[in-house]
Amino acid sequence: METNKEHASQWFKNLRNSICKSFEEIENIYSGEMANSEPGRFERRLWDRPGGGGGEISIMKGRVFEKVGVNFSEVFGEFSPKFQNKIHGAEEDPTFWASGISIVAHMNSPLVPAAHMNTRFIETKEQWFGGGIDLTPTFPDEEETVFFHNELKKICNEYDSSSYDRYSKWCEEYFYLPHRRESRGVGGIFFDQLNSGNWERDFSFVKKVGEGFKNIFPEIIKKKFNKNWSDDQKKQQLIKRGRYVEFNLIHDRGTKFGLETDGNTEAILMSLPPLASWP
Repeated sequence: METNKEHASQWFKNLRNSICKSFEEIENIYSGEMANSEPGRFERRLWDRPGGGGGEISIMKGRVFEKVGVNFSEVFGEFSPKFQNKIHGAEEDPTFWASGISIVAHMNSPLVPAAHMNTRFIETKEQWFGGGIDLTPTFPDEEETVFFHNELKKICNEYDSSSYDRYSKWCEEYFYLPHRRESRGVGGIFFDQLNSGNWERDFSFVKKVGEGFKNIFPEIIKKKFNKNWSDDQKKQQLIKRGRYVEFNLIHDRGTKFGLETDGNTEAILMSLPPLASWP
């Protein structure tokens, strides 16, 4: 009989395959200024974690996606004494298991927002889900933002009518750059330590978050990906990406978790854009 860990890990891997296929299809149908170049294709590389487990990095650089990573991991072992007190359920027993999918998309067009999604299942003495979706446009578009949040609200309402308000607020608070006194983007949803006592119900929600991203983000991309942009708009995008870099290197818990548990550095820093600038 398949265990919860095996079930979750296989789901994350299958979702990775489905999203990679969807993004390659977007590359195929693009007809904008860069249409004469070859459509992007994902390149995959396996990696092993010294303490146990590993994962697979999937990176694509193309006509629509300047750089997108869709990474899968399944790792296990023991937290270091320095780190175990920071993790729920690991205070007395440092052993852990974790699996998940992480996606960060940086787009060629400054008119199309960057996007991030991850979902994960972690087991220590306790077990829980975590994850979220957020959007980072260079030029916020109210119609786009309303559509994005309405779709996330639908997903959350199927799980719990109060969850959207809690998870959207959590996202707003989490993706905030205190040294800049500004939000990273236009928000989304963020949740952690999700364990209602009903594993199947919680996992169903996590699956809908992943499937939701696969449906929502391509729709956002296709509305603007063939439109022309100016050099000044591209410059503004690179400055916005600088904020993205600052958040991920200074504040992001996922980056710290990966680095402090001997994760693959390339996979962890996949979230960083290929180009960024500071004024």
